[in-house]
Amino acid sequence: MARYLISFPDGAMSHIPDADWPAVGEDSHAVARAAQAAGVFVYGRGIFHDTTVTVVGTDGAVTDDAYPGLDQPIGGFSIIDVPSRDEALRWAAQFAVACRCAQEVRELMDDPEEAP
Repeated sequence: MARYLISFPDGAMSHIPDADWPAVGEDSHAVARAAQAAGVFVYGRGIFHDTTVTVVGTDGAVTDDAYPGLDQPIGGFSIIDVPSRDEALRWAAQFAVACRCAQEVRELMDDPEEAP
């Protein structure tokens, strides 16, 4: 099994009319519930888009700005644990339909010191 980050950038859902948000919420929660029932959902959340992004540098300096060179911060994400990239792409397709926006899929590295 491998863990994958499924995410979308902040602003990717800005095209959704206010009246559609309850349906988007229900649809995205339905996919998360399906992933939980399938035993592949690890964690997921939306990220507040109107809060300050704070970066702490290696020298300890704190700045309220996005990471240098970052075009858009993450707007929301899910982490799933599946046997293949193809399965991760299938889950991402379901999240894309539910969230009404494209999803990025990235495999997360294993950490031998992390408990499964």
